[in-house]
Amino acid sequence: MRALVCKAYGPPDSLVLENVDDPVAGQGELLVDIHAAGINFPDILVFAGKYQVRTEPPFIPGYEACGVVSATGDGVSRFKPGDKVVFSPMGGAFAEKIAVSEAHAFPLPETLDVEQGAGFPIAYCTSYHALKDCAALKPGETVLVLGAAGGVGTTALEIAKAMGARVIAAASTDEKLAFCTEVGADDVINYADQPLKESVREITNGRGADVVYDPVGGDLAEQALRSTGWHGRHLVIGFASGDIPKFPANLALLKEASIQGVFWGQWATLNPARHAQNIGEMVGLLAAGKLKPRITRAYSLDDYVQAYDDVANRRIKGKTVFRIREASA
Repeated sequence: MRALVCKAYGPPDSLVLENVDDPVAGQGELLVDIHAAGINFPDILVFAGKYQVRTEPPFIPGYEACGVVSATGDGVSRFKPGDKVVFSPMGGAFAEKIAVSEAHAFPLPETLDVEQGAGFPIAYCTSYHALKDCAALKPGETVLVLGAAGGVGTTALEIAKAMGARVIAAASTDEKLAFCTEVGADDVINYADQPLKESVREITNGRGADVVYDPVGGDLAEQALRSTGWHGRHLVIGFASGDIPKFPANLALLKEASIQGVFWGQWATLNPARHAQNIGEMVGLLAAGKLKPRITRAYSLDDYVQAYDDVANRRIKGKTVFRIREASA
C-alpha cells in the first residue's frame, strides 16, 4: 500500500510517499480501507519532533480518518466488514490501509460523507470537550474564538452557538471573518487592525468575554485574557502562532479568572465513557443540523507538500483533508 512516511524529523517536504507492507488486524482491531484523512496544524510539529508527544521515526503520521472496514481481528464485536467508520488512531492514517483498535472507532454519522467524517474527530472532539467539560459553558454566555476561521476555530464557533452562547469570532482578514459570519458568528473582530481587548469590551458593553477559546497563543493570548470579564475562563488549545505565551499571574487574580489547558486526546483515554457520551451528543447535534463540518479543500496524498504549505501559511478556511481514495465510501 502507499503511505506517507516520516523517516526523520524535519519539515513537511522531508516526508516520503512510498509503498509499505499492508497491515493486518490483530486482537480487537479493525482493518480499514482509508478513504480520507484529516490534516491538522499540529501535524507539522509532529513531523519536526516538536509536538508535546513525540513519536520516534520512522512512522506513518495521520491522526483522524474515515474509511470502510475490510476485515476484523479476534474479539471485535461492534463492527463488521463493509461498515463505514470514523476513527482517531495514534498515527498511521496517511496510508491506504490501517489496523486500528475498535475502541478508537465509531460509526460514520449518517449526515456526513467520508471527507466530513475524516475531518470530524480531532477538531470537534477537542472543541466540545473544551467548551462543555473544561469551560462548563452556559447558554447566554459570550465566547471569544481566536483563529476562528481555522479548523478547530470553526468547530468551536459552531459548538458554542449550539450550546446557546453568543460568539465573537476573531481572525486576521476580512475574508476569513466573512466565512465566520456564514458559519454563525454573532460578532467579528479583525485583530490585524482592531485592538482585541477594546473591541471585545465594546461588543459586550464593557462586561468582557466569559470564555476565550485560544488555539493561537503568542501575543494575542494575553490580549484575549485581558478581554475577559469576572470569572472568565481562558482555554489554552494550542499555539498556531508558534509562540507559547507567558501570562502575568495578576490578570487571573484580579478577575478570579482561570487559565485552563485542554488536552482532549489524553482526557479521552482517561475518560472513555464520558468521551463516548460526548460523541453521542455531537451525533445528535449533527442530526439536528446544528453542526456541519466544512471541508473547504481535499488534497491527494501526492500533494502533501502543498497541503502543509497552505496550512502553515493560513490559507485554509474551515477544514482540509487528504483524499486517499477517489471512490466514495
